[in-house]
Amino acid sequence: MDIVASDDPMIDVETVRAGLGPTVSVETADMTSVEATADAAADADGLVVGVRTPVTAAVLDACPDLAVVARAGVGIDNIDVTAAAERDVVVANVPDYCTDEVATHTVALLLACVRSLGPYDHEVRTGGWDFAAGGEIHRLRTSTLGFLSFGPIARRVREQVRGFDVDVLAHDPYVDAAEMADHDVESVSYDELLDRSTLLSVNAPLTEETRGMVGADAFARLPDHAVVVNTGRGGVVDEGALAAALEDGEIAGAGLDVFAEEPPEGSPLVERDDVLCSPHAAWYSVEAKRDLNESVAANLRAVLVDGETPPDWIDPDLDWV
Repeated sequence: MDIVASDDPMIDVETVRAGLGPTVSVETADMTSVEATADAAADADGLVVGVRTPVTAAVLDACPDLAVVARAGVGIDNIDVTAAAERDVVVANVPDYCTDEVATHTVALLLACVRSLGPYDHEVRTGGWDFAAGGEIHRLRTSTLGFLSFGPIARRVREQVRGFDVDVLAHDPYVDAAEMADHDVESVSYDELLDRSTLLSVNAPLTEETRGMVGADAFARLPDHAVVVNTGRGGVVDEGALAAALEDGEIAGAGLDVFAEEPPEGSPLVERDDVLCSPHAAWYSVEAKRDLNESVAANLRAVLVDGETPPDWIDPDLDWV
């Protein structure tokens, strides 16, 4: 059996090979366009794809032997799950390999933004020594942290911030209020989340429902000293509206690990001192990368070797983009 893996740096081909055994071939290819993916995977039984690999209906049609697409990561907005199901191709992701890492990164961005570490670092490195270079800073203990989506990562963030004594809210129509209360989190409407949050953590997946959800109206409702951190998906935040809100002083700052286009070439956000950026790195640790690739191998093995449903099968009936 033949597996073709994207040459994404998240994918460790040796770990995947080790998990599949000697009878399965695993090769890498550049799969950053529809044409390249269709060409590379034409004879493949399985695909291992990163976030930049498009798996469209056209790609699937070009791969008649394909049985499984294994996403090396959480988000599957680059995969046409419905088209895959229609062609009897199983899609699987790895939903839990980096929960701790993304949660920790989220907290790090929140704290760095609250304490203006970006502007302060720039101030010192350019010869200055002025506490006012960080702008107005508000006491963390008086803040209200709001989550847009309350899945495993948001829940881990909630545990990590307990010692900061912040009030915690969440909006997630798929999680009931009693379940949130078990985590000492108040369930609120989306409008109330915006009106009350001084720290907004965007942890939502990208779906048709969430695309552009945090836009101009949202920034207008947030307090003017609010900080927005996005470690979910770039497309959930309207980046043009975010840049305008920062320019107009509607919010105080942002921390972004994800962007609608990656890398964010030409984005005005990367030029701003009130925005902290990281290169979609919240997932990363040595341990997380190992766990990711072992899980990718387990998903492939279940379908191609054992003839079973993989541990992290994606239900095509859910509302994926």
